[in-house]
Amino acid sequence: MTDSQNTTPATLGKFNLLNIVAMLDKGAYLDGGDLGEILLPKRDLPEACQVGEKIKVFLYLDSAERLIATTTTPLAQVGEFVSLKVVQVNKIGAFLDWGLPKDLLVPFTQQHSEMEVGKYYLVRVFLDQLTNRIAASSKIDKFLDIWPAEYQQGDKVNLIIGGKTDLGYKAIVNDLHWGLLYDNEIFQHLRVGKKIPGYIKQVREDGRLDLLLTRGSKNKVNDFSEKLLAHIADRGGITPLNDKSAPELIQRTLGVSKKTFKATVGNLLKNGKIAIVKEGIKLV
Repeated sequence: MTDSQNTTPATLGKFNLLNIVAMLDKGAYLDGGDLGEILLPKRDLPEACQVGEKIKVFLYLDSAERLIATTTTPLAQVGEFVSLKVVQVNKIGAFLDWGLPKDLLVPFTQQHSEMEVGKYYLVRVFLDQLTNRIAASSKIDKFLDIWPAEYQQGDKVNLIIGGKTDLGYKAIVNDLHWGLLYDNEIFQHLRVGKKIPGYIKQVREDGRLDLLLTRGSKNKVNDFSEKLLAHIADRGGITPLNDKSAPELIQRTLGVSKKTFKATVGNLLKNGKIAIVKEGIKLV
């Protein structure tokens, strides 16, 4: 590792690879560069660590607003969208469970609607530049790009499922834009905050995005072939599913429509990859 890599500044709210500079009874001190030495408590310290070793840690502020390191993985880092549960609401705001000892604050000014204990909300984790504290916001729009999206039909994208609408589900596309999945083209269970691959169905004239969860038209069969072959192989080379199977069973088992299933089976038969037998479909 080069010297420039060794001096990369530590970042609050992110994972960092830091040098151990001292070992004490209460834990280890890590070199945080401009942030100074940072304590990694003994409870989080892996066995057999030594001074001079590098260790991957997440940096946050504890309940006393002290910078502290942990090897525990939070449910999200700064800059990420995530669905989290509200565990407390007080005069400051709502507090979310994000997997660390100190809960994540959503100030009232950062709440799209008033949050309630026990409910889950899609939020963006961010670093408040005024207070230098990690916080979250459910005002998602302000973190997305206001400029029209530049995508092509069929582009593969990463989606984060947002709220339900009259037409389907909103989804965040590549952490930058809103898109829409239509109810009649959804063949699996979705929940707010779920991260899932998807595809651009079309870019409308106003720049808005229509989305699909499976690649459309001619590419759909090729996309699903490997999954079907793997499904059959995992079951000893034969599956009881066939063209008489109920659409609901196919959707529940494989996550695709019966139309896609039948088209894929036909394509694999044509290419000699499978055979239809009394028991179902068999690998050749």
